[in-house]
Amino acid sequence: MDKNTYIRDSFDISEKTLSIVDKAELEVRESFARIDEIAEINQLRVMKAFADNRVSDTHFMPTTGYGYDDIGRDTLDKVYADIFGAEDALVRHNFISGTHTISTALFAVLRPGDTLFAVTGRPYDTLTEVIGIGGKTGDGSLCDFGVDYIETDLLPDGTPDCEQIREILTSKTIKAVTIQRSKGYGDRPTYSAKEIGDLVSFIKCISPDTICIVDNCYGEFADTEEPTHYGADLIAGSLIKNPGGGLAPTGGYIAGKKRYVELCAYRLTSVGIGKEAGASLGFNRQLYQGLFIAPHTVAQAMKAAVLCSAVFEKLGYEVSPKPHEVRHDIIQAVKFGNEDDLIRFCQGIQKGAPVDSFVTPEPWDMPGYSDKVIMAAGAFTQGASIELSADGPIKPPYIAYMQGGLTYESAKLGITVAADNMIRKAECK
Repeated sequence: MDKNTYIRDSFDISEKTLSIVDKAELEVRESFARIDEIAEINQLRVMKAFADNRVSDTHFMPTTGYGYDDIGRDTLDKVYADIFGAEDALVRHNFISGTHTISTALFAVLRPGDTLFAVTGRPYDTLTEVIGIGGKTGDGSLCDFGVDYIETDLLPDGTPDCEQIREILTSKTIKAVTIQRSKGYGDRPTYSAKEIGDLVSFIKCISPDTICIVDNCYGEFADTEEPTHYGADLIAGSLIKNPGGGLAPTGGYIAGKKRYVELCAYRLTSVGIGKEAGASLGFNRQLYQGLFIAPHTVAQAMKAAVLCSAVFEKLGYEVSPKPHEVRHDIIQAVKFGNEDDLIRFCQGIQKGAPVDSFVTPEPWDMPGYSDKVIMAAGAFTQGASIELSADGPIKPPYIAYMQGGLTYESAKLGITVAADNMIRKAECK
């Protein structure tokens, strides 16, 4: 039995859908080859960091209580720092999400009277309450603690407005800028590590003491370098996204300049203790193994994103990035233009997932978001977006953001089921 026969008979997929997916897959072979080359380079970088830091099974032993002298925890920090081209890193299971990790970095370096400047447009929805431009006054946001906030809109092509940035940096004292690598729930390009580096250089030329903080979520291992290789002061992300490789059960990381990482450690634990304490509780092995496999897993997710782009472009939808564009994160955006198609797509992704495939996701008022959101996620780790998932706010232009896929083959099934949902709907009209 060939694969298409099995898919057709086992998952009730139409021949039309299977034909479209097969054609799309053939057309993106060059993109797949480029992704594989990036993955190999990144795997070699990880292997070198493991070897240079003499990683052994001793580093996987759990600690309890205060966790003093946890050699596994401390060595993992060094491994991350080496891979990310940073002076130091803070990798902990205590971080509950990317938002928590980035929030820690912001509160670590900003003080009352300082100004935070978002140079890539409004940050991701869940950070608005952290900053204080969303939520209630008095909840403990940066604004509540006397930190001012300004932002600049992006240019029509989705790039930073450097003239406006220059004007603000020369007219105000800016303690820190925040740069968001991925598009979030926006409709703009994802920035490469080098593009972020160019922006950091531009900022530093005007205001050398301004701290450049990068939300690196979804971008790790998509390029062969990270923003810290190009001068970013701090980068932060979640371990249940790219760098956890699908094996990390929770956690986050911060990497960058040693002093700023130290301040982040003080914020996470307490001043004077910082990185010196914090039991690993047996999580080390999963965090090391997840990092080891991350370059390969990210490549699987990027191939899935390429296939999704090619398939849904063939179905007549606007996609970003395009199938043959060079990618800098794992996210694929599909613009549906109406609520019904957005919901149908996410429900199709859920139906093709390995976990909870029988569940039908519906829009809901998710904490931290200003609009109703629909989320499809059939994941082994709750909320892990390195696993196949799709989500989007229920508002115009009704864009779905698909990401993840521990294996290309499983993600391909989810994409196929979602496409079949759309095709069958169109045929019923």
